[in-house]
Amino acid sequence: MIPFNDPQPIGKENDYILMATNSGKLSGDGPFTERCKLFIENNFNANHALLTTSCTHALEMAVLLLDIRPGDEIIVPSYTFTSTVNAFILQGGIPIFVDIRKDTLNIDESKIEEKVTSRTKAIFVMHYAGVACEMDRIIEIAHRNNLYVVEDAAQALTAKYKDQYLGTIGDLGTYSFHETKNYFCGEGGALVINNEKFIKRAEIIREKGTNRTSFLKKEVDKYSWVDIGSSYLLSEILAAFLYGQLEMWKEINKNRKRIFEIYYNGLEHLQRRKMLRLPTIPKNCTPNYHMFYIIFNTEVERNQIMTYLRQHGITAVTHYTPLHLSQMGQRWSADTEQLLITKQTSNTLLRLPMYYSLSASQQEYIIQVICNIANVFTTNSTLAGRIL
Repeated sequence: MIPFNDPQPIGKENDYILMATNSGKLSGDGPFTERCKLFIENNFNANHALLTTSCTHALEMAVLLLDIRPGDEIIVPSYTFTSTVNAFILQGGIPIFVDIRKDTLNIDESKIEEKVTSRTKAIFVMHYAGVACEMDRIIEIAHRNNLYVVEDAAQALTAKYKDQYLGTIGDLGTYSFHETKNYFCGEGGALVINNEKFIKRAEIIREKGTNRTSFLKKEVDKYSWVDIGSSYLLSEILAAFLYGQLEMWKEINKNRKRIFEIYYNGLEHLQRRKMLRLPTIPKNCTPNYHMFYIIFNTEVERNQIMTYLRQHGITAVTHYTPLHLSQMGQRWSADTEQLLITKQTSNTLLRLPMYYSLSASQQEYIIQVICNIANVFTTNSTLAGRIL
């Protein structure tokens, strides 16, 4: 069996967990939390980073910092995870869904400005598969319309747009350290604050609405309740595991690039025959190789190949159901605009196993199984000759 994901320690994670356990400091904001914070700031040019219990909570903090109120509109792709939208819906925000680009599967920047109204407060972008959205155009639109930009960079830590790391371009950025991500600790996240005016309040919100951080910095004699907030601090044990991962980020990226390239080279002949489509990486983007997906011509073909792979011990999975078509999404968006690329992508995309310990021989097997079933389809004239 080849699983879709297999999260395993690859460095000093277990040693650091033991150190944290023996330190007498297990709750948040201990030495390993500080190490992770400084690592993100120093290595990825993050202005100010705060570890959180999840990327979901980092997004919720971002919404509180933007002071999203009932009726405020937020422009967002429909092809994203629920957390991106739940974060502002919890505060009464209204999602304004936008279609994605066919190449990168990121929000289509050419369709954003037509959605801006007097009620628009922010643009939430999501960097799909660790490949950047077209941030220059998005930032330009935001500045012209006096909007905030939040980067959901859950999949994109260490990836770049031109010379800037994703998550550090908008007013706020968020990362995920869920076990499915490149660098993980089971559950965890981070909020990156690029707009300086939000730093002080972010520390208060993260500390349950108190000025405890100022107290620890000896800026006040005692701390008290000064604002809204919640408990967003990551456990020190999880921070210890995460630090072991972050230390290995270059090795992780190098290995994931190797895995990506084996897949791409092994399946490119099927793309040339127009039987499927492989990921696109624009020249101005440096990916972190978070994901390898293939896009088929039809949902039937995708589902048949997914079933065939599972029959041969390979776990390949679909991805997002478009939010605007979901039960919750229908409250805000009737399916009148279609968002055709979003729907087509959701129906035809298949994610292949992608993790650090995936071997070249396992990949060769996966590629061979895909080629075998593709040849069957070719014989039956099901896949061949279609234009993607």
